[in-house]
Parts: sequence; C-alpha cells; structure tokens
Amino acid sequence: MADYQTGYSLDSTELLNSLAATERFLIVQDLDGVCMGLVRDPLTRVIERRYVAAAARLAGRFYVLTNGEHIGRRGVNNIVENALADPAHAREQGLYLPGLAAGGVQLQDRYAQVSHPGVSETELQFLQQVPAKAEAFLQALLATAPYAIEEPLISTLVASAVLDNRVSPTLNINVLYQYFKAQPDIYCHLQQKVAAFMADLHKQAAEQGLEGSFFTHYAPNAGRDAQGNERLRLAVDGMAGTTDFQFMLSGAIKEVGLLVLLNYYYFEQTGEYPLGADFNPRLAPHGQAELLKLAGDTFDPQLMPRIVGVGDTLSSSLLPGSSEVVRGGSDRGFLQLIQALGELFERDNKLVYIDSSAGEVRRPGIDTALLQRRKTEPALEPWAALAGITDATDPLRLDVIFSGGHQQYVEFFCELAGRMSNLDHALAAKS
Repeated sequence: MADYQTGYSLDSTELLNSLAATERFLIVQDLDGVCMGLVRDPLTRVIERRYVAAAARLAGRFYVLTNGEHIGRRGVNNIVENALADPAHAREQGLYLPGLAAGGVQLQDRYAQVSHPGVSETELQFLQQVPAKAEAFLQALLATAPYAIEEPLISTLVASAVLDNRVSPTLNINVLYQYFKAQPDIYCHLQQKVAAFMADLHKQAAEQGLEGSFFTHYAPNAGRDAQGNERLRLAVDGMAGTTDFQFMLSGAIKEVGLLVLLNYYYFEQTGEYPLGADFNPRLAPHGQAELLKLAGDTFDPQLMPRIVGVGDTLSSSLLPGSSEVVRGGSDRGFLQLIQALGELFERDNKLVYIDSSAGEVRRPGIDTALLQRRKTEPALEPWAALAGITDATDPLRLDVIFSGGHQQYVEFFCELAGRMSNLDHALAAKS
C-alpha cells in the first residue's frame, strides 16, 4: 500500500515544475469534463480561448484522445471556432486540437486535416443511417408507456439526445435522466431499451455483411464482461449511470489510439513511422499485454517521451449482488497503458484525474477534505475519498487530482504552455 501514498495528490505544483524541466514530454488528454465542463447538451459546450492558444503553443507536446468527434455540428472544431474572435483564425493559425477522436479512428492535425484511417466506405454508409434510426426509435418509444411523453416535448428531447456524429453516432440520454430522475425505475427501463436498440443495430450490420465492424461503448460503464463487451451501468443512488450509448467502429478504443498517437509522435520527431504509415486501430491488437509488447518491440526507447495522461471518467463498484469489484470508465484503458509504458520504458509517466462531478452530469466526486488531511496524516488511506472512482486493489494509480475541475486544469495547462513557450524562445535565441 506504500506506493499509493505518493500519489493522489491535490497539489499540481510539482508536476508543473517537473514538466517544465523535462526535455521530452507528451500530454495525452480527454476533452469533455477535462478542458471544458460536462453538460447535458453537447451543443452548449464552451472552451476558453486561452486554452486553445495554449494548446497551439504546446504543439508537438500535446494530443487529444476523445470518444467525441472533431467534425460535424457537434464536433469540437466548432467549439474551437466559436471561442475565437474570428473563426477563420483556427485554420489560418493552426488552432484546432490535434489528435484522435471517435475513440481513435478520426485523426486530425492542428489545421483540421481529418482522416479516418482503416474505415471502409461501406462502414461509413451504415454509420450515416444510424442517427435517423435512433431518432425514429426514440420518438416512438417515448410516446408509449411507461414514458408517455407528448409532443412537442418528445421532439425537443430527441433532438438533444441523438448525436449525429460522423463515425460514432450516439444516443446521449442526459436530458432524459433529468426528466425522469425522480422516477429512477422508469429511467433504468429506458437505459435497457436503448441498450437493446444498440444490440439490434449490430444485428442489422451483420445482415449487411458488417459483422464485427462495430461495438457499443457505454459511458460511463461497469467494466467489461467475460466476452470483452462493456457492461451497462444502471442508475443507482442518484447517479445517472450510463448516459452515452455510442455506436463505434471496432478497434476505436482509447488504449489502441494511444499507440496510433505515439506512432504519429515518432514520425514528427524522425520523419518515419515505427509502426508503418498505414497503422491504425483496426489493425492493432486490443489487449493491453499485446499493445505493450508491440510498443516495446517497436518504439525507440531513446525517443520515448514522458507521457502525462489526463482524464475524468473512471469507475469502480461492486457487481450487483456480488462482492466482485468491477472497474470501468472510458479513460481507464489509455491511462492504464500510459502507466504500464512508464514502467516498461523507465519514464516518469503521470496520471492526472480531473474531478468533473460539478458539471451538469451526475457522477462520483472527490472528497477533497479527506485527501487534504493526508498531508498531515500520511498513513490515512485515500479510498473513502475516491468512492465510485477507484479502490484499494485497483492497479491504476492516480498521481495528481484536480479537485477544482476543468477550470483548475485549464489554469495549469496555460501556465505550462507559457513556460514552455518562454523556454523554446530562449533556446531559439541561443542557437
């Protein structure tokens, strides 16, 4: 247990100072809840202009890794453009957020050059049909018992819930959780109906020759079952459970995306792709052991950066009716791989957790007061402060926690970018 006492820190100063003194580092960061608040309707998301500017100053040291998308009316690119005085500046000055979206199958550089490596035209055509099917399903469902909602409210709710993402069409039922939160049994029934709808989409895909092309990502989830499928997390104790049901391409999982980003990082450093120019999540293994071996066999240890993984979606709970602990969360896989890469390549990688519980989406939060007590009571274990997020036997170790949410992290990020910009200018002047 002693190893854990060095982590779960609420003080990010040491991390800031050490990164500013690190020659080669890479921040790999989620988006929603990390650099902008969690909201019920993705169309209302806002990102700070100074954060966008800071990301540009950290070019080459920063990538995003998100299950959202870059493009489309609900994509992050629109949010970036809205944050600027002139939207045209985003493309002219390279202010878009580089990295992977849709779990790893939508690659973008700073200038919004977007590609979907490994995705077939047939798959894209099937995905294009999903939002209309989701709208029809939800429209019909909400008019029946036990929901019995009337128009025009149904259409308003459906418009908020169905996300017409290009390669990860999603049913986001946050707005329906708010509507039914005083009737948890009805909301849980709705969750199960949406899960059944997603299962039917897989059946339709298989009938069209696309069996195995897709999977359902539940966010948040209750880990994976014996077959490797994510478990639905039903609402309990005032928590919404699974609110995002994403129909995603197979291989579009963040831990695989991390290797795609490292392949791209090495190319930017050397002009060569260690894993090949065509490497993509559809070609990669999915197990952490296999991913770790691939990295160890391929990446030059001398060029491996110190990696800082930043996320806000982790879960830990008991399987209903059992003493078995199940762990999930869409950020768990890539954070755990970053931790393992640090051990393999002997890098001081760090895992950063952002407490996004103050947003519009209900999820477990940090007991800040209890963690603060650990400064004067080092023997005090942190688990009670992290209930629902992690536990005493969790192999994932969180190093730094931003209890102040995305606002606190943005301050940190902007300060780091400023320091690195000054350092780069000083080095350029010497040369």
